[in-house]
Amino acid sequence: MTFAIRLSGATRAAVHDVVAGLAADLVASGITNEDPTLWGPDAEAEAARRLGWVQAVTTSRPLVAEVLALREDLGALGVDRIVLAGMGGSSLAPEVIARASGVELVVLDATAPGQVLAALDGGIERTALVVSSKSGSTVETDAQRRAFEAAFRDLGIDPASRIVVVTDPGSPLDASAAEAGYRVFHADPDVGGRFSALTAFGLVPAGLAGADIARLLDEAEAVMLDVAIDSPSNPALVLAAAISQPGRDKLGLVDDAAPATGLPDWIEQLVAESTGKDGRGILPVVLLPVSPEVERVPDDLQVVRIVDDVDDVPHHPDGEVLVAGDLGAQLLVWEYAVAIAGRLLGIDPFDQPDVEAAKAAARGLLDARPAPAAPAFTEDGVEVRVSDPALASSGTIAGVLDELWSRVPSDGYVAIQAYVDRTASPQLAGLRELVAADSGRPTTFGWGPRFLHSTGQYHKGGPANGVFLQITERTPVDLEIPGRPFTFGQLIEAQAGGDAQVLAAAGRPVVTLTLTDPQTEVLSLFSAAQ
Repeated sequence: MTFAIRLSGATRAAVHDVVAGLAADLVASGITNEDPTLWGPDAEAEAARRLGWVQAVTTSRPLVAEVLALREDLGALGVDRIVLAGMGGSSLAPEVIARASGVELVVLDATAPGQVLAALDGGIERTALVVSSKSGSTVETDAQRRAFEAAFRDLGIDPASRIVVVTDPGSPLDASAAEAGYRVFHADPDVGGRFSALTAFGLVPAGLAGADIARLLDEAEAVMLDVAIDSPSNPALVLAAAISQPGRDKLGLVDDAAPATGLPDWIEQLVAESTGKDGRGILPVVLLPVSPEVERVPDDLQVVRIVDDVDDVPHHPDGEVLVAGDLGAQLLVWEYAVAIAGRLLGIDPFDQPDVEAAKAAARGLLDARPAPAAPAFTEDGVEVRVSDPALASSGTIAGVLDELWSRVPSDGYVAIQAYVDRTASPQLAGLRELVAADSGRPTTFGWGPRFLHSTGQYHKGGPANGVFLQITERTPVDLEIPGRPFTFGQLIEAQAGGDAQVLAAAGRPVVTLTLTDPQTEVLSLFSAAQ
């Protein structure tokens, strides 16, 4: 199998003319030929240096042998555990590739002290660290690298023998890695992070962990002709039209394939960061097969269901889109489709103009280190802070949540942002289902600060119709960052605070619930959200 897509009912009818128009305008072949004019004059300069992913299947082939050779070298040193320090597209793609191959890759895209400690304590003597960052200035990966360098040295291990770097040539990280003697894989500077799945950013960490990256490239190569032709049968054109329908600006992603690989999480960041800008965009919502939004589909939500075989689904709900395919094919088709969706929406799919705002606010809080604002009230140990005092008028968490849901417009959404240690509180993700049922609107869930490098762009740059529920934690666990004047605990606190600050300044309602005893108080949140 390469890639297959099946539409039904109203969705098939709605996209027919759009697909025909895209084919007539030679959009697919234009992308394949790296034509930067496809997204208009304002996007041309950015697109001119962001289309290298189209040729990634070919340009990445030499990486396969290099990665396999390094894997053997690391194995000779007793390394059988790979940890990846990366954010956004640099972590989500290799995570999916590793899962699909059934190999273990420890993805550290977090700054929660407990989560960093868990990665450090998982067998550092048999660990290699892959540091992935296009610029090398990403604060999270810099902090993680420093922590691992110190841990290796404490055990008498030369970090140069255990740290592998993936970055753009000439980046600050490239220079510092060369000086430290680290093995460096150069990525294509003409590929943006979220389109980098089939480049060194996706292949090096997953390949070192044991994934069959040669097969992944073969799978992508098998669909290259299909996505390049200007035909109404082009699956990327069909998918792009299906997810860009007027009046349906929310995309429900359901993984019904076996085994589940987490592909919707990768699609989520690709879609949200590429399309959420200029007050427009497509909001991706990762769903379970039994989520409230699937049981009763909102009018503004298009469901895309990932299945094993589009012809083997006995009951195909009217309007749903079914897709199936090998992982490499899925990655390439979705990249094409999202780039095409940008053209249909009239935006530049390759920039991320609002991502920097939260980063700048976090840096300001780290520099100033102000005392936390007093909570509006505290209930059962949970501190409640709000962007608007009227949100807290009830004096109860349940009342605050009800008031927050009441501010969701008819075409809006709820975003849950969990700035906590997800290795210690994975059950918190289940809150999404309760909130979706209680609020009656599509609800997203993101682990912070991971989502800041993906859906965070949509939150600030997309339609101003979201309300935001932040969950933070205060624990006695913390960890120094070698060479930095702040700790991991202070960093994640500043990231949450900076994000809330930027959202509130943009007029988005924000409620922050701080858990002072996370394991106990998670149950209180579940009760309040019901």
